[in-house]
Amino acid sequence: MCAILLAGCATQPSTCPPPAPPAPYTVYEPVSWSELPGWNRDETKDAWPAFVASCEAAGARKQWESVCAAAHGVNPATSEAVRAFFERYFEPFAVVKQAGAQADAVGLITGYFEPILYGAREPSQQFTTPLYAPPRDLLTVDLGSQYPELRGKRIRARLVGHRVVPYYSRADLYRDPALKGDAIVWVNDALSAFLLEVQGSGRVQLPTGETIRLHYADENGYPYRSIGQYLVNHGELVRGQATIPAIRAWAVAHPDKVQKLLDADPSVVFFREEPLGSPALGPKGSLGVPLTPGRSVAVDRSAIPLGAPVFLATTFPDSNVALDRLVFAQDTGGAISGSVRADYFWGIGAQAATQAGEMRQSGRMWLLWPKGEPLPNR
Repeated sequence: MCAILLAGCATQPSTCPPPAPPAPYTVYEPVSWSELPGWNRDETKDAWPAFVASCEAAGARKQWESVCAAAHGVNPATSEAVRAFFERYFEPFAVVKQAGAQADAVGLITGYFEPILYGAREPSQQFTTPLYAPPRDLLTVDLGSQYPELRGKRIRARLVGHRVVPYYSRADLYRDPALKGDAIVWVNDALSAFLLEVQGSGRVQLPTGETIRLHYADENGYPYRSIGQYLVNHGELVRGQATIPAIRAWAVAHPDKVQKLLDADPSVVFFREEPLGSPALGPKGSLGVPLTPGRSVAVDRSAIPLGAPVFLATTFPDSNVALDRLVFAQDTGGAISGSVRADYFWGIGAQAATQAGEMRQSGRMWLLWPKGEPLPNR
């Protein structure tokens, strides 16, 4: 029918919609180890603890059984020994995003970190911003239970009488009576609290000297909206310069506008409190193991299976200096979507925050997959 209509559309606009672009998918192209830039220069021995952690979580899966068992016989004291292990038991595959005839092996590499905040168990003039556990009136509605085509889709909601309505947005959250007295801690900086939500986990130092860790527990169900993009759209910052340091500087200069800025993102993250564990390691990622600074990445699990080793070739933040590392897919994130896409875990604290906030680099990724095992999605 559309072809017939188009035949008569030479002098008038067509009512036919344009053809939908082809859906992208992931291709794994076999390569030789020599094609991985910096593979022989990376101190791969420093990545061994992260590999062992991945094996502890993923080793029970069939494709990892033999390689994780073989790892017990390795002395990882030198990078040469670690490289030899990977070259013996793994094969490298370039990760490529394919969309129709177009193939793209270069993607976006960003960074994240574990922030350190300062807070207290009770509010005060110093500690005024609450961080909440999941509220008691928050409902999770599994759409797939009624509509199979929506399997895996969930919404967050609340009850008003007999009606199910969307949960409170960030700007309206103060109206929720279920949150009264339910804060885990109160912190001294609203922007830092917001960035903790974006990161998904972080540490809070209390006046008693105790340090606790907060980890993502749930959310209010709204899509994330970038406050950096909000400032660009309103002419407050220049596109490409809306980094975390720049946003912080803007907030210091405009304290009366900070809450309006934060309310531009309707999404809210709720937390659970966890023991700190080893202070040298980050929080647990989606794989269930603590993240290793400089060796853990968040990925799209539909492209890179959780637990898998990945060789990453990118550059240090805001520079052309090569950052070529053996890393491990140990986390996911709502903004991490696509074949050649990763979020690099920089570590803990202020220096890691600066590096993560400035990192928006191009990069390539190679999946290292156990020899003889079927590739993902095959």
